[in-house]
Amino acid sequence: MTVDVGSPATEPESEKPRAPIGQAAVVYNPIKVDIDAIKAAVSREEKAAGWPETLYFETSAEDPGQGPTKQALDAGATLVIVAGGDGTVRAVAEAIRNSDATLALLPSGTGNLLARNLKLTLNDLDHSINSAFTGRDRDIDIAQIKIRRADDSVDEHSYLVMAGLGIDAKMIANTDDDLKKKAGWLAYVQAILMVFRDKETLRFRYQLDDHSQHNVRVHSIMIGNCGSLPANILLMPDAAVDDGVFDVLLLKPKGVWGWLQIFGKVFWENGVLSRTKAGRSLPTKEVDALTYTTGKKLSLRLSRPEEIELDGDGFGKATAFRTWLEPGGLTVRVPADS
Repeated sequence: MTVDVGSPATEPESEKPRAPIGQAAVVYNPIKVDIDAIKAAVSREEKAAGWPETLYFETSAEDPGQGPTKQALDAGATLVIVAGGDGTVRAVAEAIRNSDATLALLPSGTGNLLARNLKLTLNDLDHSINSAFTGRDRDIDIAQIKIRRADDSVDEHSYLVMAGLGIDAKMIANTDDDLKKKAGWLAYVQAILMVFRDKETLRFRYQLDDHSQHNVRVHSIMIGNCGSLPANILLMPDAAVDDGVFDVLLLKPKGVWGWLQIFGKVFWENGVLSRTKAGRSLPTKEVDALTYTTGKKLSLRLSRPEEIELDGDGFGKATAFRTWLEPGGLTVRVPADS
């Protein structure tokens, strides 16, 4: 088993000039978006920018985005506008990563995790479509993961924001989907309460980069390509979508005091102090209940099957996994003035 723990790379953000005219395609989740409104906005912007007529491809419950994206690429798309939730974004990115096409985001749904971390405008259809046709390209990192199951089968996926075992994965697995559609992130409250009553911890052996293996017992492990979550939660303040490494977070609270340490670190230091120049100048200290590190690849084997999540969606139970980062592996369209 191999694992990686390198120090963060300090490479400048990779920027490209405004992209030339090409062929746009929209891959959309019909449950999440108003496709008629999208077509009207796209029609205005494509004409203004001098682009040919945009192509449209619909996702389904059986195919959340990989197949429609491949169809778009086969049809000559150089720009794929993804309209849907985080699961749709993840699936489309997975299909685009080995191509020369650019991904543009039309944020929809409850999370919008990648859009938040790219500091894109949310809930503004006209602005998002305008940026797709007039913006510039930016290279970001994308993570790959191979998940081993209880039957020894292995499946591979991409993720853009975060992979997790423990509290977050159990919370997602216990969230009522119908309630989530109606109440958004409030639907997670009941699941959070259920998870906090769960006394079971994770036991696993892991290796980060080429360092020594470690046997640990924790409540959660999260591997983040980005650090921001909804509700203004900055879980990993040093994580950046284009720094060439992912951030690894281990939660290991012991009793109430340990949870208070975690809440203080995440909500006060990360959520308040780190967002201002004055706050960042104040001294902070590490806490026993929470450990941060960075790396480019990580291998992990669990003592028993556990729930795993990718970008806020449950992916069943894993017995082991290997994950690695592909620096600059995905090109996304951002506003020209961002």
